[in-house]
Amino acid sequence: MDVGRRSGWPIYAVAPKNDIHTRTVVYLHGGAWVNEINSQHWRLVTHVATGARVKVVVPIYPLLPFGTAADVVPEVAQLVVENMSTGHGVCLAGDSAGGQIALSAALLLRDDHDVVLPRTVLISPALDVSLSNPMINSVELTDPWLAREALSVFGECWRGDLIPDDPRVSPLAAELTGLGPLTVFSGTRDILNPDARALVQKATAAGVDIDYHERFGLLHVYPLMPIPEGRAARAVIVERLRAH
Repeated sequence: MDVGRRSGWPIYAVAPKNDIHTRTVVYLHGGAWVNEINSQHWRLVTHVATGARVKVVVPIYPLLPFGTAADVVPEVAQLVVENMSTGHGVCLAGDSAGGQIALSAALLLRDDHDVVLPRTVLISPALDVSLSNPMINSVELTDPWLAREALSVFGECWRGDLIPDDPRVSPLAAELTGLGPLTVFSGTRDILNPDARALVQKATAAGVDIDYHERFGLLHVYPLMPIPEGRAARAVIVERLRAH
């Protein structure tokens, strides 16, 4: 593991020892934009690096109240561009709030840098800061983890001065045509699941290659969990990122 700094952010790079890396994954951790990276994230990062034989770059982006979407998303996009300058293929990945940042950055790369990523992996992503999908009400009754009211407060703070449907904070609101392939994971006992389903429909209609993995009865970020379904999901993640 190596660590550097960019724009004041610690930037970690995790890669198999004594390996030659031609591919890079930039991974954005989740935590509702307020929680630090944790051991589950690092286990996934290590698993991806060793399993896919890639370098995984992990930016420790500023959390609320010190960072907002308008600050963080462009910096992540620029980090991807800088890693591309080494001649490496670069993918984005993220879970939960990190999934929002990853997809928003992929959109910004398409629009401002004319870059189409070979793969973006989204694990239970936050896709719409408004949480206005009417199906969330029924799902919340079965979700033991996330609460709409609390997540709305964090999301509004993360939005800052942006309008609610700005793609930098609500990527589901964006035009998706021209995005590179997406791999998305979601459990049905997750209040973010209705928006994941909406993303599948919208991406498919826009001609985007989307690879969707939904597991009935499972919770938010289940691919990070030490359960059989989590292990199966991690195997898919490794395979997709190895293939890019």
